[in-house]
Amino acid sequence: MNTASTQLAAASGLLSLGMFVVAVGVLALLAGGFWMNSRIKYHESPRPRPEEQPQLPPEGAVHEVRQNRESAEVPQIPKGGRPLTPYELTNMDTKPSESEERPRWSRGSSGSFGGGGLGAH
Repeated sequence: MNTASTQLAAASGLLSLGMFVVAVGVLALLAGGFWMNSRIKYHESPRPRPEEQPQLPPEGAVHEVRQNRESAEVPQIPKGGRPLTPYELTNMDTKPSESEERPRWSRGSSGSFGGGGLGAH
């Protein structure tokens, strides 16, 4: 019995020593991280002073402009002609719409693909 209790105590002491070494290692890693962070921050440029911060324009804040836009027409292909490739099309710009009425989705439609609505019926 004396041998079994001695072996159990030795194993327990070894486990405690191992846990202590792991804890010291974790603390060393944390301390190293703080030290590395302070070195990096020391080499960074200082924060801007209040007078160096961006200022509002003299006319005040820029506000949202809400307007309807229409896309440019895609060129029509003549009968029997070759379709245009994406490289032959120009950037399809938009222009302000003549209509002030906002476009709405069809009744019963969510307006998106796979949105779960019933779709246009």
